[in-house]
Amino acid sequence: MNIIEVKDLRCSYNVYDSAGNVCGRTEVLKGINLTVPKAQFLAVLGHNGSGKSTLAKHFNGIITPPPGAVTVAGFDASEQDTLVKLRRSVGMVFQNPDNQIVATIVEDDVAFAPENLGIPPDEIRRRVADALTAVGMLKYAKHAPHHLSGGQKQRVAIAGVIAMSPECIVLDEPTAMLDPQGRREVMETVKQLNARGITVVLITHYMEEAAQAHRVVVMDSGSILMDGAPAEVFSRARELAAVGLSVPPVTEFSRLLACGGIDVGTVIGEEECAEAVANIFDGLSVSVSEIPVPEVARAAEKSDESALSTNKVSYRYGVGTPFEVTAVNGVTIDIKKGEFIGIMGHTGSGKSTLIQHFNGLLKQSSGDVYVSGRNIWDKSVNIRDIRFEVGLVFQYSEHQLFEETVFRDIAYGPRNMGLSEEEIDSRVRAAAAAMEIGEDWLTRSPFDLSGGEKRRVALAGVIAMRPSVLILDEPAAGLDPAGREQVLAQISKYHRESGITVLLVSHSMEDIVKNAQRVLVMNGGGVFCFESTGDVFEKSREIEKIGLDVPQITRVANRLCEKGINLGSRIYTADELARRVLQAAGKS
Repeated sequence: MNIIEVKDLRCSYNVYDSAGNVCGRTEVLKGINLTVPKAQFLAVLGHNGSGKSTLAKHFNGIITPPPGAVTVAGFDASEQDTLVKLRRSVGMVFQNPDNQIVATIVEDDVAFAPENLGIPPDEIRRRVADALTAVGMLKYAKHAPHHLSGGQKQRVAIAGVIAMSPECIVLDEPTAMLDPQGRREVMETVKQLNARGITVVLITHYMEEAAQAHRVVVMDSGSILMDGAPAEVFSRARELAAVGLSVPPVTEFSRLLACGGIDVGTVIGEEECAEAVANIFDGLSVSVSEIPVPEVARAAEKSDESALSTNKVSYRYGVGTPFEVTAVNGVTIDIKKGEFIGIMGHTGSGKSTLIQHFNGLLKQSSGDVYVSGRNIWDKSVNIRDIRFEVGLVFQYSEHQLFEETVFRDIAYGPRNMGLSEEEIDSRVRAAAAAMEIGEDWLTRSPFDLSGGEKRRVALAGVIAMRPSVLILDEPAAGLDPAGREQVLAQISKYHRESGITVLLVSHSMEDIVKNAQRVLVMNGGGVFCFESTGDVFEKSREIEKIGLDVPQITRVANRLCEKGINLGSRIYTADELARRVLQAAGKS
């Protein structure tokens, strides 16, 4: 029996001119036909702007279908009289938790939906406790949501939907801002709910998450491009790449093996991958001499001069209240000019709090912060100058956009620096070029751009101030694989060409490996380690113990080592693992 039935669904949005007048329509969904059986786990993939979120919003009546029909749990989504019943059956978790958290206390927020459904108080309390436990947030039940990190807020939002006990849960990029441990916990929760008979529709840009589903649907430009089992869909890697998507790293590895003459089929899981490689060697112990693998390409030769440093910096939130918490605890670090630094840490480890000290958005409770050797809170230092010198791009940087045109948005920072109009124009165009923003974009509204394009405009707005330090807090979160690659490639290129210091906060181990020269790992508000990228990922076991992760390919290499197949260390990418396996098998 189907819980969701979609027939010839079409949807279009108004297009507005710079004066706010409707100047046309753009078609977002183009005749979608889709059925989802009860208790199925469906993953929906697609590039930014492909129509995924618009389709999902029809499933619980946020958007009601004009042309076409949508039936969910037996209810017609176009009938206003049945929308309340439909929404009891379908819970939805959005990409940005701030859009759906309504209460001032975590447990009250989770209880909000059950209360509105008329659930008895004792049952509500049980559901709230169970839901918070499921997402690892029970100890924060009495906390205020606005004191939580972005990832913690997302867990609260998911708990609020779980507490409804719906027949179907629709999740729109629910793990985009979570650390690896948080993503695993959420995925385990999702699979447990699915095992209990709850239908799951998961929209994601994480291919490893989609690989765990029963079925994968791929959308492109408002239409369904592919529909099948994960192995079937991911076997079409070239077609996926053509629409801005990718495959799991282990799947890419199996493709590279086939190109080298060893066909193990389309692999989509880590254990499956390790078993396939073990079968190649038929139980033999294998040891490959280490092939030197370059560290991340150095963008610019770092100097001996300090760009940023801290001395025993600590910061406490909610001082003097029952919710007082130490977010950063005794951090002492030194970052040299020209370095590209990766910053990792589990949700709540203090990463975002720490970086807000570097340009004075937060003032430490104790300790000292230095920029280019100057104590930023010394009376002789103008903190306004520090904020121009240290540029900070926040999570969901598109929320920093507010002007009428792209040009004016990029120009906002330089204009506040008191520069001449000629200098402002020069900086805007140079920053736009650095982020590959075309001349024709400059007169457009930033709100007419795609998610990836908005990120690039927000980055250009900070770059236009020409800071000596650029700090990026999850700059690629929520973007499709192609958008992610493009944004990070532009950041890396700008680093190489400008020689500035870059700090990249990310939960993506692959992004850190590709870009960072050194990695600062935070844990419990303190420094777990601060070493070269290669040395950090050599500590894979220790990193996993503190709720972080290593690249999927590294985990496979570790599993192979446990099976007696030692392919050497510092294996982070599908290319490198394929190279080592082919060498061991005498194929290279």
